[in-house]
Amino acid sequence: MNMMSFAVLSAMEAKGNLLLMEAAVFVLLLIRCVLAQQVPLDSAVQRSALLDLRSSLGLRSRDWPLRKEPCRSWRGVQCQNGQVIAINISGFKRTRIGRLNPRFAVDSLGNLTLLSSFNASGLSLPGSIPEWFGYRLPALQVLDLRSCSLSGSIPGSFGNLSRLNVLYLSGNSLAGNVPATLGELKKLSNLDLSRNLLTGQIPNAISLLGNLTRLNLASNFFTGQIPSGLYSLSSTQFLNLSDNALTGFIPSVVGNLDKLIELDLSKNSISGSLPLELRGLRNLEKLVISENGLEGQLSEGLFPTLDQLQVVDLSGNKLDGALPATLFLRPNLRFLDLSRNNFTGSWPILSTNGNASGAVFNISNNMLYGELNSSFGKFSLIDLSSNYFQGTVADDRGRNVSLGRNCLQSVASQRSSEDCRLFYAERGLSFDNFGVLEPMQPPVPQHEEKSSKRWIFILVGVFGGLGFIAILVIVLVLILRRCDKGIANQRGSADVGPVPEGDSTPPPKDPAIVSGVGDSFTYEQLLRATGNFSETNLIKKGHSGDLFKGTLAGGTTVVVKKVSLHSFKKESYMMELDLFSRVSHARLVPLLGQCLEHETEKLLVYKYMVCGDLASSLHRVTDLEDDSLQSLDWITRLKIAIGAAEGLSYLHHECNPPLVHRYRETCI
Repeated sequence: MNMMSFAVLSAMEAKGNLLLMEAAVFVLLLIRCVLAQQVPLDSAVQRSALLDLRSSLGLRSRDWPLRKEPCRSWRGVQCQNGQVIAINISGFKRTRIGRLNPRFAVDSLGNLTLLSSFNASGLSLPGSIPEWFGYRLPALQVLDLRSCSLSGSIPGSFGNLSRLNVLYLSGNSLAGNVPATLGELKKLSNLDLSRNLLTGQIPNAISLLGNLTRLNLASNFFTGQIPSGLYSLSSTQFLNLSDNALTGFIPSVVGNLDKLIELDLSKNSISGSLPLELRGLRNLEKLVISENGLEGQLSEGLFPTLDQLQVVDLSGNKLDGALPATLFLRPNLRFLDLSRNNFTGSWPILSTNGNASGAVFNISNNMLYGELNSSFGKFSLIDLSSNYFQGTVADDRGRNVSLGRNCLQSVASQRSSEDCRLFYAERGLSFDNFGVLEPMQPPVPQHEEKSSKRWIFILVGVFGGLGFIAILVIVLVLILRRCDKGIANQRGSADVGPVPEGDSTPPPKDPAIVSGVGDSFTYEQLLRATGNFSETNLIKKGHSGDLFKGTLAGGTTVVVKKVSLHSFKKESYMMELDLFSRVSHARLVPLLGQCLEHETEKLLVYKYMVCGDLASSLHRVTDLEDDSLQSLDWITRLKIAIGAAEGLSYLHHECNPPLVHRYRETCI
């Protein structure tokens, strides 16, 4: 017994000594790191390089004071054993000279041979990245140049940065092709080239980056098919190729990305159907393939294994068939957008889905029909508008449910009876006619039926003759009028008269009807949001009303158009409300709501666009003293033109009825 106690005590003592030794080692390492940081810069070459960088970039003495030790006192400078290993000048404010002459003047970095990290994100550095970057910084592991106003191309010498782990170049104006030498960066885990002007095809060399976990090539001008090798990057967790001009289809090897969390292929020209192999992405939380040309049905077997799905956006495609019930039953689903497709069939029963509480579903602009038997109270928002549902709906519907342009009973803003009847007749289905019973006709006696037929023949003959005479008169009148116009044109003048009033767009309907567009705000709410429409919040004086910037109580920034009926016609705001009651498109500024309670002032609330209006986007104001305007490059202008064309195409061809911008030609 005593021997056992002695053994236990000896073991405890040995374990305690081991813990003390480990703690001592940790403290020594910590002291060593602190002392390494406190060691002053011992290289005259590196000190000179930092001073040159301070001068060329126009950094303030408050951040990099001349009389203090760089390794100890300069903000963003990190040293180890008296050598500079990291520089972070992200978001620094500059001197007046630095602001007036910003440029990519970082040549002195080439003398910091041990530099492992350089972060200048958000700092304006106009110019191109020099080729020496890939030769004189062999220790570089992190390069962050996001939103630095860079231009030119990506240097091919980047392939020599064998230790590079993170490369962020997003939000610039880099153009040209992506160099294939990036495929030599075997340690690269994060690559972000989004929001640039890159062209050509995505190089196959990127498929060689086996350690890549994040790849973002969104908002460029890439063309061609997606390299199939990208779908074999088994370590990738985030893949974003959206807003390009990519074509082809999604291959079955996409199932190899078993660690993928987010997949975004939206705003391309991808065709084909969703492959069943997507069910292998068991960790997928976000699936966005909207605004493409996907076709076919969504298989019921595609979604049962995707239990982590939270966001699904397949809007703006050509998908058809029935809605898969298994998709709606995903336990973590919070946002689902299947709008603007060709889905048909009945609405799936969702009573077994207890996890839809707070979810947002958009299933609008499809061809779904039948009755709605589900309860919608558990949804945060569900949009079922522009379908063909009929019958009655549950009494728990409210502001969280959009049911416009259907065939429902006792619901406002539905389709016409003829539209609904034709839709159901084409499919051999019965239509309830909005709950109105057809009138019963009594049986007609046989002798009365023969008499009525005789009268029918007589009336047909009489009215047929009258109709023929009327048509003949109309034809003669048209011929005479055409002759008169020909004579007038021979005499005519080069002046073009005013457009007749009959050709103008008829005034919109009663404002009581269109006032339901968007949310309704009180006059006091918008007064507080705009600071009583103060001059400081005035954005500009428009042709149809003054625009004010405002902030709602929840912190949302909006634009409030103030239409004074003393200065503008009543039809000006009514036409805008009527327009937004019938159209909705990503290229049109969204109307969030209105306030029509004031007799002499009408207020329209729009989403605040951070980049300003089109006129502000076409030119950029530089920091030069003469306030000259610098024209945008042609590729950015092409993007603006394409966006404007998409909006006009929607107004001209997809609206019902179409909204055509007319113009007059002057003959000379």
